[in-house]
Amino acid sequence: MSPGRLRPLRGPAIWIVAALLTAPGAAAAAPVQGLTDVAPLAHAYDQILDADFDQARVTLQQACPPAPAEACRTLDAVADWWRISLDPADRSRDAAFTQAADGAIAADRAWTAREPDRAEAWFYLGGAYATRVQWQVLRGQRLAAARDGNRIREALEHAVQLDPSLQDAYFGIGLYHYYAAVAPLGARLLRWLLMLPGGNRAQGLREMQRTRTLGQLLRGEADYQLHFIYLWYQHDTDGALKLLEALKARYPRDPLFPAQIASVQDLYLHDYAASAATDEALIAAARAHAVNFPELAEAGARFHLAVQLDALGRTGDAARTLQEVIAMRPAAPYSVLARAHLHLGRLYDRTDQHARAAQQYRAAIASTPDGDPYHVRNRARDALAHEPARR
Repeated sequence: MSPGRLRPLRGPAIWIVAALLTAPGAAAAAPVQGLTDVAPLAHAYDQILDADFDQARVTLQQACPPAPAEACRTLDAVADWWRISLDPADRSRDAAFTQAADGAIAADRAWTAREPDRAEAWFYLGGAYATRVQWQVLRGQRLAAARDGNRIREALEHAVQLDPSLQDAYFGIGLYHYYAAVAPLGARLLRWLLMLPGGNRAQGLREMQRTRTLGQLLRGEADYQLHFIYLWYQHDTDGALKLLEALKARYPRDPLFPAQIASVQDLYLHDYAASAATDEALIAAARAHAVNFPELAEAGARFHLAVQLDALGRTGDAARTLQEVIAMRPAAPYSVLARAHLHLGRLYDRTDQHARAAQQYRAAIASTPDGDPYHVRNRARDALAHEPARR
């Protein structure tokens, strides 16, 4: 999760699960195997996961050619998606992302039409659709996500049929097998009505682990997506944290991974002290410019730290931390300034400082940006409406 702390953690929704269960199979063809000039592409993917998006684009420009231009277009869209993931409530990058994703899909589709027997063309097509699906789910575009979900499985199964040694493609296949087994009742009923094959939870995990161990491009991505599965379905919080810690060690400049660790410690372990310690370490790294996007990272970590201090009963420390966030006047993460005002107002209310609380609620309303995904305005207005009763 990003320092913006949109909760719950992002991941496949029921609409994607249903879509994956309805995808058609692909016909066998003579294989053209392997990923072309994958080493520089893998390096660019590592830079993306380290939140070094500008350098990743330089690497991609140098990689293509000799790597296929379509592969670089797909990874360019992946970079845009990971940038959005740092602050998912901010919609200002949506238009550029959709243009990049749509362009990558169109290029990859033309590639599969031109070279239908090349497995990597189908692999990158599935990857481009998968990138767009994550954004569609984030923005609540359920039907569009379902349609693209069909296309993901179709493309990846076609890739594997053409080239069974294409290890990275097995991650998407494994996701299908896993989610087909654990899917909610509605998705399982849909699978039965259409007489589609069922899932296999153990097989799906093995296939995802296969990519994690042998993949050339998606090993880091596999770790990140697997940690959601460990949290939600395997009930293995320790395993999820180990994956996140490994990502943090491998990609130390990306503030997303320590922020996600702090969220897991908070939401799943209720270990507010450990979560606060993780936030404090991220704040120190941001102030030392040891992470990319340091202002976003620091503001998000300070706000989350204040919430943990409040949960620990350290109300005074929480209030001071929120005042530090407000003093920063941060533009990112999205709406963090308004949320800091709102939370500080609640702290003042709890300590019978109602006039100061009212000031914070009004400041929260005034500083809330368009969209208001956290419903700050309504919550602040409700708090102000109850002010006479508190007095």
